[in-house]
Amino acid sequence: MATDPTEHYSPVYSWYVVAVLLLAYTVAFIDRSILSLLVEPIKSDLQISDTQIGLLAGFAFAIFYSVLGIPIARLADRSKRTAIISIGVALWSIMTAACGLSKTYWQLFLMRVGVGVGEAALSPAAYSILADYFPPHKLARAISVYAMGLYGGAGLAMLAGSTVVAFVSQTKSVSLPLVGVVMSWQLTFFMVALPGILVLALMATVKEPIRKQSTLDTNSEFAAKSRQSVAEVTAFLKAHKRIIVAHFGGFMCLGIVISAYMIWVPEFLRRAHEYAIADAGLIYGALLLTFGTAGPYAGAWYTEVLRRRGHHDAEMRAAYHGALWMIPVATLTPLVAHDLVVVMLAILTFVLSFPQGLTPTILQLVAPNRMRAQVTAVFMLIGVLSGYTIGPASVAMLSDYVFKDEGAITISLTIVSAVLLPIGALFLRSGLSAYGAHIKNMNADLTL
Repeated sequence: MATDPTEHYSPVYSWYVVAVLLLAYTVAFIDRSILSLLVEPIKSDLQISDTQIGLLAGFAFAIFYSVLGIPIARLADRSKRTAIISIGVALWSIMTAACGLSKTYWQLFLMRVGVGVGEAALSPAAYSILADYFPPHKLARAISVYAMGLYGGAGLAMLAGSTVVAFVSQTKSVSLPLVGVVMSWQLTFFMVALPGILVLALMATVKEPIRKQSTLDTNSEFAAKSRQSVAEVTAFLKAHKRIIVAHFGGFMCLGIVISAYMIWVPEFLRRAHEYAIADAGLIYGALLLTFGTAGPYAGAWYTEVLRRRGHHDAEMRAAYHGALWMIPVATLTPLVAHDLVVVMLAILTFVLSFPQGLTPTILQLVAPNRMRAQVTAVFMLIGVLSGYTIGPASVAMLSDYVFKDEGAITISLTIVSAVLLPIGALFLRSGLSAYGAHIKNMNADLTL
């Protein structure tokens, strides 16, 4: 049997790489999600609606984040992935700072598009790197730790943003050298762009790993190809369509609900429960940092428990169970009384984050090495674009055009959850047997 390329790396260094990528993802998500705490000052200064905020938070960021993910992923499947990530970090940090220079809605919209372009370079390359640093049976844990950056970044964005919002309430504008007078919400974007410098410095210490085969490369017609064309990637997706449809459909539906909550929870607490927005950010930030970061790790642990019990479909089965748990919690949380809302949000934050690391893990285990990043990018195009676009916008449009009341955010969140989460669970359930059969067959091949 061939030597496992992961033997070239010590466990300590492999986890150091996870830590650096985790920091990169955390900073990326701070830059991505800070807007959710600045809804009111931006609406006031730019004279825009909830629907326009939803488009800024979701569609503007996601359109090129998703579309450019595929060509960038093709580079990641054949080029130096650490360099691609570093270029992305530099770009999204610059564009985040540029958001602070925006004077109109469309300027801010275009800068948010630029943030998405930069961040498109991160995750497909990061998942591929981790799959080369860790053996298959440890990959779910490594990727789940990386996935904590999503909730850690969002939590830090809420906590830091709450401080800025408190400052905004006292000082409406600030005079900066070279830049001139800016509104206090614009200053926030300058501040959150700065940690990108630290990420760039640390990325310089990450070694490009030796590429290895995935568990499904063995005896595969795709394994012999050192470079995969678009047609070959398409053929691979068709050959595994039952797994791909279940994965893409299931996680897309879950992602829509997750995105909706992550954007609108602070405003939900302000509008429905009369929290000051700074207090709402502190509460939700603390929940994201604790329960949100615990969820992906718990998902990885639960996956390992299922695998020890003989479930070859452990990753997808764990995600399916997580989707079932989401249904009652996400549907009921917007409707509970004031005294229970924080407790329910804590539970909700945990269950929404539970399958976060399993989404990419399944794709890394299914896809051959030379198309891992591309397959991930295809999912980002379909699943992430839908999640970020439909999630925030659907809640806003229900409030703006159906109920015509921004206070109806409670029922809007409930409707989105009640409709989409059961559909997502059914998609995931439909792929259990196909995914389990593939993993069983490939594990048998690897032991020959």
